[in-house]
Amino acid sequence: MTMKLVACILLLVLIALGAWHAYKPLPEGIRYTGNAAPVLSPRLLTDITRHLPNGETQLDHEIFDEALRLIAQAEQFILIDMFLYNSTGAESVELRPLAHQLTTALVKKKQAIPDIDIVVISDPLNTFYGGTRSPEFEALKNAGIELIVTNLKPLRDSNPAWSAVWRLCCQWFGNNPDGGWLPNALGTEQTTLRSYLALPNFKANHRKVLVADSGDQFRALITSANPHDGSSRHSNIGLMFSGPAIKDVIQSERAVAHMSGASTQTFDHWLNEIATAKSPEPASSETIKLLTESAIRDQALDMIARSQSGEALDIAMFYFSHRPIIEALKAAQRRGVAIRLLLDANKDAFGHEKNGIPNRPVGRELHQAGVAVRWCNTQGEQCHSKLLTYTRNDGQLELLLGSANFTRRNLDDLNLESNVWLRVPNGHPVARKASEYFDQHWANEQANSAPLSLPYSDWADNSRLKYWQYRVMEATGLSTF
Repeated sequence: MTMKLVACILLLVLIALGAWHAYKPLPEGIRYTGNAAPVLSPRLLTDITRHLPNGETQLDHEIFDEALRLIAQAEQFILIDMFLYNSTGAESVELRPLAHQLTTALVKKKQAIPDIDIVVISDPLNTFYGGTRSPEFEALKNAGIELIVTNLKPLRDSNPAWSAVWRLCCQWFGNNPDGGWLPNALGTEQTTLRSYLALPNFKANHRKVLVADSGDQFRALITSANPHDGSSRHSNIGLMFSGPAIKDVIQSERAVAHMSGASTQTFDHWLNEIATAKSPEPASSETIKLLTESAIRDQALDMIARSQSGEALDIAMFYFSHRPIIEALKAAQRRGVAIRLLLDANKDAFGHEKNGIPNRPVGRELHQAGVAVRWCNTQGEQCHSKLLTYTRNDGQLELLLGSANFTRRNLDDLNLESNVWLRVPNGHPVARKASEYFDQHWANEQANSAPLSLPYSDWADNSRLKYWQYRVMEATGLSTF
């Protein structure tokens, strides 16, 4: 009887822990909605991976070229928040050393201008949750650059079935970067059992953000791209801009620093500097808004709900599994909205083969509902963009882009995410480039390379087992998407 009582009490404790940490209040400043504001000089950046007839791969990549240029010209302030920031990747493939390039650029900048404020925020996955050392992080710290490794514990738990057990039994042990004795699934350095116990919590600071001073103003970059060697062949998208929304970007990152127990002095200084600085008045026809966490979901649902017959929605997405957005797209399809859905087939992950979940079951569901679906023609890399465009009947185009996949983990206040919503006239350079980017991927033929996408039938998957596997994984959080 005593053992049964103890077991019942333990079960109740685990249920209570799981429920509390799945629904507890968010930390201050998380789920940030910026004010819609005029924008200066928005510029869409794209990374497109092309496969040539001779078997070579051509990388038409802009994002980190521009990021490194911004760092090179900065003189006072650089703020970076990047999810994957390491040099791991498929060893059999030639990769661009993005982690080394970014680290070198930051260290050189700090050495050249010792008084410059540089803050780097990243995710603990880069040290396998404290079980290994990051050469990039060590180099940043040695150069005097402020490094903040995000404390994920205050966030809600996305996989409460495991996280409740972990919080009760395992979180208290910390970790030791010099105590590794197990093979490392994420790198070459040996790691600890404690790292593997932390891994199934399945949550992250998934943001990809850069802010830097640029002359008499500031520039920001919100993107889907990581400074990660293994990701250097992926297709991605990003937006650079200036204007009042820069303050919202810094404010949203201040919340991450505060949540992680770091000093916010640098953030407060530059927020004050921006608030008191005089800047050019942006054009009123171009409007931007910063969104994080579930505010991104709300904006996506709003865009889809407002779409009407004769208008168009284009979506390019690495992971797509979010049930409310799927249902909203079905309703838009019934209203006569022209919808094109470009998905990664979820078949490749850094040299490992995947089973197509969640995109292939979701693609099947939406294809059956009449939505036009195509698959990115990837050959080892990933179609990693996260983009929603809404072409309106009044001559305006709305874009939603950034770090967030359309999944429960990315949109329902579990991960940290950062996106921007932008409204511009259809003839604006950003609108034209966004349309060209999507049209290039949608087209069957490319003049000098293999097609960038394939018809739905090429990766169609009618497995009911996989469909319900995806539904259970999405609902419970027992998944990596």
